[in-house]
Amino acid sequence: MQSSPGMLTKFESKSSRAKGIAFHPKRPWILVSLHSSTIQLWDYRMGTLIDRFEEHDGPVRGIDFHKTQPLFVSGGDDYKIKVWSYQTRRCLFTLNGHLDYIRTVFFHHELPWILSASDDQTIRIWNWQNRSLICTMTGHNHYAMCAQFHPKEDLVVSASLDQSVRVWDISGLRKKHSAPTSMSFEDQIARQNQNQTDMFGNTDAVVKFVLEGHDRGVNWVAFHPTMPLIASAGDDRLVKLWRMSETKAWEVDTCRGHFQNAEGCLFHPHQDLILSCGEDKTIRVWDLNKRTAVQSFKRESDRFWVIAAHPEINLFAAGHDNGVMVFKLERERPASATHLNQLFYITKEKTVKSYDFQKNVESPTLLSLKKLGSPWVTPRTLSYNPAEKSVLVISPADGGTYELVNLPKDGSGAIEPTETKRGSGNSAIFVARNRFAVLNTSSQVIDIKDLSNNITRSFKPPAGTTDIYFGGTGNLLIITPTAVHLYDIQQKKSTAELSVNGVKYVVWSNDGLYAALLSKHNVTIVTKTLEQVSTLHETIRIKSATWDDAGVLLYSTLNHVKYTLLNGDNGIVRTLDQTVYLVRVKGRNVYCLDRSAKPRVLQVDPTEYRFKLALVKRNYEEMLHIIQNSSLVGQSIISYLQKKGYPEIALQFVQDPTTRFDLAIECGNLEVASEMAQELDRPKFWTRLGMEALSHGNHKIVEISYQKLKQFDKLSFLYLATGDHSKLARMAKIAEHRGDFTSRFQNAVYLGEVEDRIQMFKEIDLYPLAYMTAKSHGLDEECQAILEATGLTEEEVTMPTIGAPLSPCKPIVPTHKANWPTKAGSQSVFEKALMGQVEGLSLEDQPAADLMDINDDAADESAAKRNGGLLGEDDEDVAGWDMGEDVIPEVEGDFVNVDSADAGGAGGSEADLWARNSPLAADHVAGGSFESAMQLLSRQVGAVQFAPLKPRFLEIYQASKTYLPASAGLPPLVNYVRRTLDETNPREVLPLIPRDLEHLATDDLQRGYGSMKSNKLEAGINIFRGILHAILVNAVSGEDEVAEAKKLIASASEYVVAMGIELARRELGATDDVAKDPAALKRSLELSAYFTIPKIEVPHRQLTLMSAMQQAYINKNYNSALSFANRILANGGSRMPIERANKMKAQCERNPSDAIEIDFDQHAEFEICAASHTPIYSGDSFEECAFDGSKYHSKFKGGVCRVCQVCEIGKRGSGLKLFA
Repeated sequence: MQSSPGMLTKFESKSSRAKGIAFHPKRPWILVSLHSSTIQLWDYRMGTLIDRFEEHDGPVRGIDFHKTQPLFVSGGDDYKIKVWSYQTRRCLFTLNGHLDYIRTVFFHHELPWILSASDDQTIRIWNWQNRSLICTMTGHNHYAMCAQFHPKEDLVVSASLDQSVRVWDISGLRKKHSAPTSMSFEDQIARQNQNQTDMFGNTDAVVKFVLEGHDRGVNWVAFHPTMPLIASAGDDRLVKLWRMSETKAWEVDTCRGHFQNAEGCLFHPHQDLILSCGEDKTIRVWDLNKRTAVQSFKRESDRFWVIAAHPEINLFAAGHDNGVMVFKLERERPASATHLNQLFYITKEKTVKSYDFQKNVESPTLLSLKKLGSPWVTPRTLSYNPAEKSVLVISPADGGTYELVNLPKDGSGAIEPTETKRGSGNSAIFVARNRFAVLNTSSQVIDIKDLSNNITRSFKPPAGTTDIYFGGTGNLLIITPTAVHLYDIQQKKSTAELSVNGVKYVVWSNDGLYAALLSKHNVTIVTKTLEQVSTLHETIRIKSATWDDAGVLLYSTLNHVKYTLLNGDNGIVRTLDQTVYLVRVKGRNVYCLDRSAKPRVLQVDPTEYRFKLALVKRNYEEMLHIIQNSSLVGQSIISYLQKKGYPEIALQFVQDPTTRFDLAIECGNLEVASEMAQELDRPKFWTRLGMEALSHGNHKIVEISYQKLKQFDKLSFLYLATGDHSKLARMAKIAEHRGDFTSRFQNAVYLGEVEDRIQMFKEIDLYPLAYMTAKSHGLDEECQAILEATGLTEEEVTMPTIGAPLSPCKPIVPTHKANWPTKAGSQSVFEKALMGQVEGLSLEDQPAADLMDINDDAADESAAKRNGGLLGEDDEDVAGWDMGEDVIPEVEGDFVNVDSADAGGAGGSEADLWARNSPLAADHVAGGSFESAMQLLSRQVGAVQFAPLKPRFLEIYQASKTYLPASAGLPPLVNYVRRTLDETNPREVLPLIPRDLEHLATDDLQRGYGSMKSNKLEAGINIFRGILHAILVNAVSGEDEVAEAKKLIASASEYVVAMGIELARRELGATDDVAKDPAALKRSLELSAYFTIPKIEVPHRQLTLMSAMQQAYINKNYNSALSFANRILANGGSRMPIERANKMKAQCERNPSDAIEIDFDQHAEFEICAASHTPIYSGDSFEECAFDGSKYHSKFKGGVCRVCQVCEIGKRGSGLKLFA
């Protein structure tokens, strides 16, 4: 017998003693009846308590779910049987009749019957529909401890403390209570004759067999689900197996092992096993055929009282002194491995098969593994070696064993393996074509073995290692409870580590760039260097995962297939009727293995996650295709698009008027919003529409909104502002008709109608105001008429001082005929595509010549155009570079951060033409179309970070227009500055681009050279970056200038790298501090040596060599100093460096050795990584910036270029386009 250390516990609850348990046949629920009188309903998947039922008085010992109805039944020590509805969560009725404790209650599988066993020595059958007792079975002479219906036949089995098990025939009861049928007289006589009666004359249920064999009371009895077998457990500590036929029943065998009372037993629903539990705190598993113990599980301090099996799936539950536990006997995950279009897996019969994804064909059996480990323990993992066509199988039996077996070429039945290599280990995987790794958790050792099973090397993994997985070529992923380590097998060291708790499985993407780390409730996506990309949490268990070709991870939980993108966005693909393990995704097909190790193909709709992926990647073409050709609808996709800032796309999916209105308002689509407001026609929608339309200057929609809302005052003011005099006069008439004097007065003021105001004041007997209004406007006749009407004279009226009358403001230009002009916003490509403005959907330019092929030697050529003002002779060469005692010169780092205005585009027709006429990013910027310019740069050179280009964008945008002030209150006149001065065709006009190539070469470049000469490196690095940014967004006049631009990019890039190296060296600290730290000193000497590598101009390279020579000499690296001196002499040039080099050479040749070993091979050719400032030797893999050509180690792929600070390292583009 095996005491299992790793019982697969799925759920545990803490409570008082559990006396009865029942699984729901479909839902993940379990009922637990407690000794404390409470009934608990648990969701064992979620681990949550759903409800409590507390109407019983005293312990509840029996509980059962109905198979199809939303009912359950309970029986307790209060002699009552209660039937409950879990939908209404209340007791429906109570069945009274038992005279003592009720031990068990069970529903019949098809008839409306309940079976109960009681300490009153009777077993009773009740009809729960008419709530009546239909049969009482007497015969036991002690407590009836258990009674159960047969799953198919009309039989009942019961167990009692009278040491007997009884089998009852209830076919008579069925006939009596079934629907009436026509029957002949002879049939009726025959039926009466075949019914035997018990001593009370009862023919409904008669004893068929009495099974005696237990020496003490019997606590539990159970039928086998399909075979004529009975199992019983008793106080004599035995589990007995009985067989019955039509005429007799007999004892088959006894399972001995419990050393206290056996309280419960059952047959495994799907395997030839018996499970039992007892007061010895153990659950024991027995082989039904051999009647021998297979496994045992022991608790520390809790006695077991009851055990139950799920009717459908391989789950069991046991009740003990402190609650209940739900568990499995074995892992149900089939061991499998995929290679190309084949899946290799191990069946439940322990044979190896393959499945072809393309042909959807399952192979015959390739191999039998029945001799591997215990027959009841399934293999845990399978690793496939395509080079040798062999498999490595791990079984948890015997503390963990592995077996290396070669697969036959063709499957032809259950073939026993001819040659196997075995060994002990808890995990084993192939790491190369002729090597595999084996982990032994007990000794915490990983052995690397060859195919002959011989150890080639061993090493100690990090403490607490529980599992190993393939980690890429030559690497292992080592799993510990709290972290994952990437381990280099050759170097025998951990190269990366990530803190992730409880990782159980690792799934690699098809391209090997990403891995998904699966734990019980979490998915963590990492890169191949263990950098975390995203993580997500699920409330129920995650079972498996697989990647599709687009880089989307599909994963399965107990009841769903879900997806997640690399950025963490996730959703549901489909629900599952049973748990499956995903192995491959191809298009709409998801290939998986179910728990019976059968391949299955699930149909899924990938539209949602493909759409989201296209959205993340800004693949507008695919997004538009999906919108046009699929029915991607639902609140989740709409809220997702809103959250991501794409309401205009969400609008395409929505039919609901309210949601369409909200989205239209959010994205400023007033046309759709107006349609929806008219359809909904409610005040709150018109109010929102009016406010939004007003902010857009669309006063025609504002007018409609105010009219619908009957906001007359606002309408009047709108007509005043737009200069619509006729409608304002109409508003005055409406106010008069409504009798609204306030509105009437307001309109009269707006219209400048003095007579109307006077008349209104007279109508409401406000003669003083009428008189003052007439007097202030010089209407003497009207004044006299008012005085006569009031019976006063002019002398009797006291008047305040009245100034000149004010006339109402009038718009200079009436705008009521058209909406107010607005600043042209930058539309997204998607919006333009939706409106059909983008031909072919994309702004894809023609593939340009590869502008990024930088000639490494070009920077060394001394072009007179750029070198004319390089450096003078002699001591002026080293202005700012003190090569004597002061090794580290002072650095001036004045950098002015210009805070630029917002980049927007004035809505001018010619500016719009610029963006349409040209595929150059610079022309799009000049036209104000910043977004399309950024998209062009992204496609051409992989630009991803545009903040550094903001000054350049604004410079071009501002320089391409001039503004002439016009009349006060009107916008200035805009003049567009062109570079195509003589062009008359509107399709050919292009804007002026400031700081052209000639200016950069003669001005900016010379300032950069000056910074290098004067040792102002921080200012210099900004100047050279500025040159790169200016060329990146520029335009040239011909192919010759394109070549010149390439040289200028190469030169600026080399200077940025060189200056960056020297600044990094200075950041190490002061000379004295560096000298005290051996590591810092070594790094300082390396950086000074690397400073000499970039291909900058010869006079400047002499400066770098002299600096490196001085550093090496001070720190007694005479051999290095000698090599630098030789390079200075080889370069030639001005007198002073030559003289110093000769002196240094003479001194160093006496002792050509280095006191400090540095990583600098003076004889090798190499580049400098612009990020880490370390060598990239010939033959090493590297990535580069598609724009400036700077080189990087492969690990920096995906980061932002350190030189231009704009482009993504390693991202390929079509090439920078400077000339159209």
